[in-house]
Amino acid sequence: MTFEFAGKVAVITGAGSGFGRAFAHKGAALGMKLVLADVDAAELARTVDALRAAGADAIGVPTDVSNAAQVEVLAQAALDAFGKVHLLLNNAGVGTGGLLWESSANDWSWVFGVNVMGVAHGVRVFTPIMLAQNEPAHIVNTASVAGLLSPPAMGIYNASKHAVVSLTETLYQDLKLAQAHSAEGARVGCSLLCPAFVPTGIADAERARPADLRNAGRPTRSQIAAGKQLQRAVQSGRLSADDVANLTFDAIAARRFYIITHPGIMATVKLRHDDIEQLREPSDPMSLKPEVKSAD
Repeated sequence: MTFEFAGKVAVITGAGSGFGRAFAHKGAALGMKLVLADVDAAELARTVDALRAAGADAIGVPTDVSNAAQVEVLAQAALDAFGKVHLLLNNAGVGTGGLLWESSANDWSWVFGVNVMGVAHGVRVFTPIMLAQNEPAHIVNTASVAGLLSPPAMGIYNASKHAVVSLTETLYQDLKLAQAHSAEGARVGCSLLCPAFVPTGIADAERARPADLRNAGRPTRSQIAAGKQLQRAVQSGRLSADDVANLTFDAIAARRFYIITHPGIMATVKLRHDDIEQLREPSDPMSLKPEVKSAD
């Protein structure tokens, strides 16, 4: 059974830029009502204003997804405005790099707060709402190919995205368990989005870091190098955020769980799984992507 978008309500986190903004424009083009969230109130307002100017029915709710209470406020705002929620895109994400042991406690708290707890709060708050509606609904959690692989000098980001992969695969099983006896047409489903490098604002995420989680010291050499490699990789991305939005909404319509936007990465995923099955030492995930590793 396909998922219908027109007239339905979508909640999108991280909607001020990147994938979130592209998801919002795609949802509007499909006739959805939009509840948009971002920690950056100014960028969020820009997205909402642009959508409204084009005729979309949209509201913005400044939200720090790492804060449980703020996600609950977001859900209430969606219900107050539109009465229901049919699609949740848990998309807000941040990243930091460098050698694992050079990362601070603040780095771990910031990245896991947004990337893991942000998704967890979305699932915890919105799933009961969707189940109670007894209508078709869907949740998309944005992970990354970094949730399927473990590239060097990206340890915190990798770990956070691996958590999102496991969380979402478990959500699929839990939803199946909870809805074993419900009518097929009323199903709440979910998808796992694992994009590779795409030109978005993720490489500039540091600007959104809360003051109390900023690092006092200067970045280490490995952190500076990782930042440059991320900028290069993001800029080399052949797909745009709009391309990823189109692929994502096609997958939602088809109720497909795994959304792999860059199928070329699957050879590296298979390499990792082969390492595990054969009890080998982990291969370098960048070994099949020399253009990312060696670019100046």
